[in-house]
Amino acid sequence: MERYPLKDQHPPVAVIGAGHGGLAMAGHLAIMGCNVQLFNRGEERLWGVKSTGGIEVQGEITGFGKIAVATNNMEEAIKGAELLMVVVPALAHRWVAEQMAPYLQDGQIVVLHPGRTLGALEFKQVLIHNDVKADVIVSEAQTFIYASRVIGPGQAHIFGIKSSIPVASIRAHMIPVVIKKLRELYPQFVPGDNIFKTSFDNIGSIFHPALCILNAGWIEDDADFKFYHQGSTESVARVLESADKERIHVAEALGIRAISAHQWFYMAYGTHGASLYEAMRKNPGYTSILAPKTLKMRYLEEDVPCSLVPIASVGRMFGVPTPTIDSLIHLASLLNQKDYFSEGRTVEKLGISEMNLRDLRLLAIGEKQHTPT
Repeated sequence: MERYPLKDQHPPVAVIGAGHGGLAMAGHLAIMGCNVQLFNRGEERLWGVKSTGGIEVQGEITGFGKIAVATNNMEEAIKGAELLMVVVPALAHRWVAEQMAPYLQDGQIVVLHPGRTLGALEFKQVLIHNDVKADVIVSEAQTFIYASRVIGPGQAHIFGIKSSIPVASIRAHMIPVVIKKLRELYPQFVPGDNIFKTSFDNIGSIFHPALCILNAGWIEDDADFKFYHQGSTESVARVLESADKERIHVAEALGIRAISAHQWFYMAYGTHGASLYEAMRKNPGYTSILAPKTLKMRYLEEDVPCSLVPIASVGRMFGVPTPTIDSLIHLASLLNQKDYFSEGRTVEKLGISEMNLRDLRLLAIGEKQHTPT
């Protein structure tokens, strides 16, 4: 990607989270010339950054990005930044919103990378509950821009960069404002229709949990295997396709035309195939990604309660059956000995259970408020 001379003409960019995604984003933004203010809840993730003064990035992007601020103080991290890039597991969105609430300022733009399903709605709900008066735009990306991993202290590897990522905000008329600001840094971001469109185009909800569940034995055997290539056989891909159809049907109940996982591969990576299985096999960004070493990780602990549960919950609200998704939630709960449905983003917890379709559509464009629960 072209390097932009931004240091003297662009406000600081706050990156919230120094995990696999946050470290890659912070390093890449710094390489592009941004003054990056990096936040992480725990100090240990910041030690490598502080000791070297920056982040070493390898892979699709190569270079060393100097980090202006690396801190576990939220006020310090977001002060003066127009873009607040939240790159944490969706389970932490509520906590991040609570920590940001006292320090948010007019004109700041929060972008959840990604929101998973209904993440922006949850984030905004927390700000309302905390009586935030600042005029802040809350938005979410449909997916994360990188396929990336932390490979050492202050080191990140970017395996691939997606070519098109829709973004939407709670007030839909502010989407152009968000996109204009993001495109100063990333040409890959494009306008999404509304937050329900970005939420139900959450393709991670289809790939991550099912692949973990259906490869649970292999994962617990501590075997090294290519998660997307070896972990997804033709029969496994059929389960993914079934869950994908249910996601699309729930979106249709909201009047949303969700893209299929098959279509998403072409949009995000430019790859295609006669089936979902073929499209996954042809995606070069997935070639080197190994499977997780445990089932107690974000593909289940984040994507089930924050992706599959809200899809199933909205399905129940509108009478749309989701048997495959329900089965995946149940199996994930058994595997990790949790009740993901009760822990997850249900319509009751999001304060929308009493809304009809008209109310929900008005909420998406900012003409109706919802009540925090």
